[in-house]
Amino acid sequence: MRNSKYKQIIVLYGGIGEERNVSFESGKAVASSLKKDPGLSVCSLCIDDDIIPDWVDSNKHIVFPMIHGVFGENGELQKILSSRGIEFVGSNFLASSLCFNKSETKSVVSDLGFSTADSIDFNSSSIPLADTVIKALGESLVIKPKSSGSSYGLKMIEGRSSLGLLLSQIDSGEWLIEKRLYGRELSVGILDDKALEIIEIKHGRDSYDYDAKYNSQCTEYICPADLKDNIRSQLIDQSERIMKACGCRDFARIDFILVGEIPYFLEVNTIPGMSSHSLFPKCALARGISFDELTQKMLSFAIDRS
Repeated sequence: MRNSKYKQIIVLYGGIGEERNVSFESGKAVASSLKKDPGLSVCSLCIDDDIIPDWVDSNKHIVFPMIHGVFGENGELQKILSSRGIEFVGSNFLASSLCFNKSETKSVVSDLGFSTADSIDFNSSSIPLADTVIKALGESLVIKPKSSGSSYGLKMIEGRSSLGLLLSQIDSGEWLIEKRLYGRELSVGILDDKALEIIEIKHGRDSYDYDAKYNSQCTEYICPADLKDNIRSQLIDQSERIMKACGCRDFARIDFILVGEIPYFLEVNTIPGMSSHSLFPKCALARGISFDELTQKMLSFAIDRS
């Protein structure tokens, strides 16, 4: 890989958020893959706080972030690296910050004319009344933190009593309540601004939560998803346009739920998982891109910029 011999590749993993364990798996897989290339000098660095060591140097290193969630995907890490002139893989701090906030991302997607679930956002100091929420959104609801990943904090709610109880237990943070949509759960990998394959997730559970993603042996992944041509084209077009509108670069994963023949946008993941459970490598593999080829391509964007 050109220019790679001049700089060491640092794969960052760990972090300070709830997705630390997921990050360990992604970081280990990426580092192991890149180390197969004899032309690369690769090291792994576990982060236990929100500080990048002083020895990480713009003249010596390129960073490959595999920190999911807080600090890794919310723009903080990217802002630090950019301020120090350190080149890194993936979206910059503005796009990362935007996409980590589900409410703001939905606003951008809505402005494109794409469908999103009706929702109410609030914080712990302005919790809405259960009756107000139900009047606006109905009794089948999804509540989740405005900024998180891997389905942490995601709750499915049915009825006023369940909603009232949950709202009474919120004492901190910013939250999003959405009208619950029932349909097919789909995800689209994006690489170099172009859509990869579309994957469908079947889990037979109430929701595709953390346990379904990382622990269940029953979750089924169908890639490519069995879709009508017009729906496939629509999902690809929307994914690529959302990627551009959000200012993302290099790669991302965009999630939808298909209700009938209408795709509803869910979220953008700027640092998609790269473990054996992860959707993004599955989307690439269905296009004939092996895991090792994928990590090389992801790295190549930062090498070219450097």
